[in-house]
Amino acid sequence: MSPGILGRKIGMTQIFRPDGQVVPVTLLKAGPCAVVQRKTPATDGYDAVQLGLVEFVKPKRINKPKTGHLKKAGVEGAKFVREFRLDAGRPASGDFKPGDQVLVTDFKPADKVDVIGVSKGRGFAGLVKRHHFGGGDATHGSMFHRAPGSIGASSFPSRVLPGMRMAGHMGHEQVTVRNLEVIDVDAEDNVLVVKGAVPGPNGGYVVVRRAKQ
Repeated sequence: MSPGILGRKIGMTQIFRPDGQVVPVTLLKAGPCAVVQRKTPATDGYDAVQLGLVEFVKPKRINKPKTGHLKKAGVEGAKFVREFRLDAGRPASGDFKPGDQVLVTDFKPADKVDVIGVSKGRGFAGLVKRHHFGGGDATHGSMFHRAPGSIGASSFPSRVLPGMRMAGHMGHEQVTVRNLEVIDVDAEDNVLVVKGAVPGPNGGYVVVRRAKQ
C-alpha cells in the first residue's frame, strides 16, 4: 500500500449518491507512478520513498542531473518527482524498490487523503482582496476606501514590523487540503475522484497522500 500518489487536476463536477445527495467532486489524473528512490535511515537518515509521475515528456524538458537520477531506477518521462515520508504516522506498507509501479488502485472509496497543490496566482492584489480587510466608508466624503490604515507608530519603533499585512503578490503558494474523502476510483483511466475542492488550476500537478489516522 503506497503512502501516496502523484497526478494532475482534471477539474470539478458533481455526482449523486444512491440516496440522491449531490456531492461536489474533483477528478484527479493519478498515476501511473514509479518508485525512483528508496531512502532509509541507514543511508539517508530518514525513511521515505521517492515517486515520479510517468507521463509523456520531451527529454529536453528534464535536466541532465534528474535524467541521470531517473536512469538509475530505470524510469523515463518523470518530470514531476516528490517524496513521501514513511515514518510520519501515515498508513503505508510494502517493500518499495526502484522501478516499482504505484497505481491508483492502491486507493479505495471512503479512504481519507490530503491533497497538496499550488494555488492559482492572482498577481498583485490589494489589502481588501488579499487579506479580506473591511475597508472604510464608501460615501459621506470619506477619503479612506480601500487603504491599509496605520502600518506602525512613528516615534517607536519607527519602522514597519516584519509580517505586516500589506498589498502584494497573491496566490501561487503551496496549499494543503486535509481529510478529503475518496468517492470513486477509475482503474482503467487512472482517475481518482475526491470530495470537495482541490487547490490549483486544471492541469496543475498535485500530491495525494494518505491522511493521518
